[in-house]
Amino acid sequence: MTEPFPIQTMVWEDVRSGRDTLARSKTGSGKTLAFALPIADRLDPAATPLPAALVLVPTRELAQQVTAEFQIVASATGLLVKAVYGGTNVKEQARGVDDAHVLIATPGRLDDLAIRGLIDLTGVHVLVLDEADRMLDMGFQPQVDRIVRRLPKDRQTMFFSATLDGAVGRIAEVYTRDAVLHEVAGYDRQVVEEADHRFVPVPVHEKLTMLIDLANAQAGLTLVFVNTKRAVDALARQLKAQGVHALALHGDMRQEARDRALKRFADGHVGVLVATDVAARGLDVERITHVVNFDVPHDVEGYIHRIGRTGRAGRAGHAILFVTPRERRMLAAIERATRQRVEPMRLPSREDVADRRATQFKESITAVLSSQDLAFFERLVASYAEEHGRDPQTVAAALAYLAQKDRPLLPPPAPALEPRREQFIEGPARSGRRGEPADTAPRHQRRRPDARDDVASVRYRIEVGREHGVQPGNIVGAIANEAGIDAAHIGRIEIFENHSIVGLPAGMPKDIHQRLSKAWVCGQQLSISVDSGGDAPKRPPLGVKAKRKNHPKRKAAHD
Repeated sequence: MTEPFPIQTMVWEDVRSGRDTLARSKTGSGKTLAFALPIADRLDPAATPLPAALVLVPTRELAQQVTAEFQIVASATGLLVKAVYGGTNVKEQARGVDDAHVLIATPGRLDDLAIRGLIDLTGVHVLVLDEADRMLDMGFQPQVDRIVRRLPKDRQTMFFSATLDGAVGRIAEVYTRDAVLHEVAGYDRQVVEEADHRFVPVPVHEKLTMLIDLANAQAGLTLVFVNTKRAVDALARQLKAQGVHALALHGDMRQEARDRALKRFADGHVGVLVATDVAARGLDVERITHVVNFDVPHDVEGYIHRIGRTGRAGRAGHAILFVTPRERRMLAAIERATRQRVEPMRLPSREDVADRRATQFKESITAVLSSQDLAFFERLVASYAEEHGRDPQTVAAALAYLAQKDRPLLPPPAPALEPRREQFIEGPARSGRRGEPADTAPRHQRRRPDARDDVASVRYRIEVGREHGVQPGNIVGAIANEAGIDAAHIGRIEIFENHSIVGLPAGMPKDIHQRLSKAWVCGQQLSISVDSGGDAPKRPPLGVKAKRKNHPKRKAAHD
């Protein structure tokens, strides 16, 4: 018999009885089933209007994961579960939401559906905010506030979060009534203490080069974490192009391909596996010696979850964190939360890599000499040397070159990570605004703290401004969630009367440009274009009524 997780046992009666609940528990502790099981047990499949239960989650990947788990539970009760999230066609996703008993949604997409009048939330009497801390860190509080205002006041509200401090605690107090608090004690100290924690200070454009050098210089299996599925494929492809044996692992892979990649990695045929957090859940490979956080995790819980994949079965484990200048806050947060010093690390030089490869090559020669009959090849080399008047040692060197030409012992300098599609990737990242020094610029011209100074940026114009009630958070949420652009790559935002200017990385792919142009914010379509530096579009002559781009016809909003 399988024992339930502590958080599941703790909250069962309160959730099932309809009481407001605050639950603090670490990532991977069974939070989804903690609310899914009792909700499914108490919902009536015949209830109307629908949806009856709403689960808000911060990212599309988590929405997919929670939906999959909830559907397993709901299948026995006849409940229909549906997910809505950014990066897909709005109208297609809106189909069937009125038939779903349980709706799993990201705040940006649900807010958009509600503004368009494509969803009725007046029947929701159970609200869950899952990973509420990440949701706020990613800048979604304005969208969450608007969504909550549309819900009935006599609902049941639950917060499931790794922390209930700060902003999370404040909004929990506003959203809930007489809530009961359940807490599961913190981090797995054994996981934290058994790993060797180190960080690498690195500019964004040198991360790929440093990862290649690291992978080439060490033995053992290396698990590399990035934050999105597209980044997984891009990074694995770039590593393979530089002679590193790497495979990708993410949620869009077929199960057959996933199993094949895991087996090749576990057997040691491939030394590097690039994965997302969600895809790596349940990964159990004892021989992983290094976990590399190529992308800084969203939170401390994510870091703990990642490093738990190394240092198993008595083996040494090494946790390495790539930290750009703007990510030092997360490094400090990890040290505070884990009470563990994260030491700086010197990455191997090209000479170190060459020494490592030469040693491996010599070891392979020794293995062949001790296990193979080489008489035929000795005669072949001697014959070639005599026929061409060459020294046998020179012939042996030529053969060594042939054996290693696809992976030279002295690797060439790796290219820098280019600001291409990899910067326009799925899922918003944390906004990370806490602890930043105050910005004294006018509010409508403040620079977003996480804007990358070391990536080429282009100023884009979007057709929404002060007259539409837009705030910087609305723009960040729409761009990050709808087009899948990492929030860390969204630069300076300037809001004017009828339009706004936002800095985005150069080289925006055409398909992402099209998705952004069709995105809606505060009832306005963004219609994004490169800023020409001029004034607003020419207005019609005096006395001619301007054509205004109206929002699609919508139902009356329920406040």
